[in-house]
Amino acid sequence: MRKNSFNMRVNWGDTDKAGIVYYPNYFKWFDIAGHQFFRSIGLSPAVLEKERGVIIPLIDVRCTFVKPLFYDDIITIHTEVSEIHNKVFKLSHEVYCGSDKTGYGYEVRGWVKNIDGKYKAVPIPEDVITILKQDIKSDESNLNPQLNA
Repeated sequence: MRKNSFNMRVNWGDTDKAGIVYYPNYFKWFDIAGHQFFRSIGLSPAVLEKERGVIIPLIDVRCTFVKPLFYDDIITIHTEVSEIHNKVFKLSHEVYCGSDKTGYGYEVRGWVKNIDGKYKAVPIPEDVITILKQDIKSDESNLNPQLNA
């Protein structure tokens, strides 16, 4: 299945009083990683909404914390499509600092359209399923908007 990785810097505001990354930031990073993933395949959330009338809301999320992260650490987030169903898909995320895995988890997102003023899950189109199933790791080595934040 499709994969993507990118780097980020841990900012001061991501840490608690002890200088350790505050746990909700993993969920923020998973969200950023999901958006980066879709940008990497040419289907940014803005493009999905504008061209296909689709949004990809979060339905479920989970994170397991392994090791602490600290201010100014450079982290790499690896994202991979791990499941595709008729109307939902799962993105699995792993967060590394160097070679150390610091946390991992997933997001389940729906393929949703506004139909007659109500948001409803609809089948994921075959062309998108084909893209998501490709065993390709996107190269985003030049696209690190958060690294210098």
